[in-house]
Amino acid sequence: MVMLQIMKKRKTSKTVEPIHQVQKLRQQHLRKMCDTIKKDGSYSLDDLGDEDLANLIYDDKHRIIYCYIPKVACTNWKRLMYALRYGLSVHQDLMSIEHEEVHKFDALHCLTNISKREISSKLKHYKKFLFVRDPFVRLISAFRDKILKYGDPFLDHHIFLILNHYGNLSYTVETKEHAIASGVSPTFHNFIQYLTDPKTTKPFDEHWRPMYQLCHPCLIQYDFIGHQETLQEDAEQLLKLLKLEKLKFPPAYENMTTQNSVFNWFKPVPREERIKLYQLYEMDFKLFGYPKPVGFF
Repeated sequence: MVMLQIMKKRKTSKTVEPIHQVQKLRQQHLRKMCDTIKKDGSYSLDDLGDEDLANLIYDDKHRIIYCYIPKVACTNWKRLMYALRYGLSVHQDLMSIEHEEVHKFDALHCLTNISKREISSKLKHYKKFLFVRDPFVRLISAFRDKILKYGDPFLDHHIFLILNHYGNLSYTVETKEHAIASGVSPTFHNFIQYLTDPKTTKPFDEHWRPMYQLCHPCLIQYDFIGHQETLQEDAEQLLKLLKLEKLKFPPAYENMTTQNSVFNWFKPVPREERIKLYQLYEMDFKLFGYPKPVGFF
């Protein structure tokens, strides 16, 4: 509920809540929830493998670590990290950096390529940040962008698995070609069936994997927790914190999925499956202060 409290203060008060106070509330809430979780058992950085650290990008010159979460403005934050790594002009428009370039495997440094000792040192001494988003709004965005479209061979594999198991489409070369040609795609309900099916291979693809599994916020103490819902304001304050004010973060796209429309997406989904889905993403809701969708249960 902390996010709603913050937003309410911003709307009703004549003065905007100081960003350091917003950060303090977000971090206090996170620490409180993490302390509750640790009572049920804890793990350490030593328990994390390369795959667990793959989303943590670092820049030695500016002593920054960014944990990227797909579908939370991560391409633009990767553009910023790319500009820092390659020393691009501070006056350069970050949007001029190609989308494909920043998503290349070796475009940026990540913590998987260094020793445990170096990882520990960087996590201790570097400024660390991440941006999060309402878990179900992020899920809807992933569905729209990755499941309704063809073109990525790896993600197409997920599409045809879903169509085969939940959309009554037999998987053959002919049906695949026909599906692509005719634009046949899984429904949102099919996607939810896939996610909540115990037989679905874990872990999920990073585009819909729970955020806490990508960034480990109960192990890593982030200096800044940004929210997609306040992206422009948070980005401006973060760049000040990192002493990168000369860099201009690209303007955010208008969010196609509003809080009011979330429930409409889930109307075709049976209540039992909605409950299972919430359980999958419950940690994200709780850790980052997002409320349950109104009328969801």
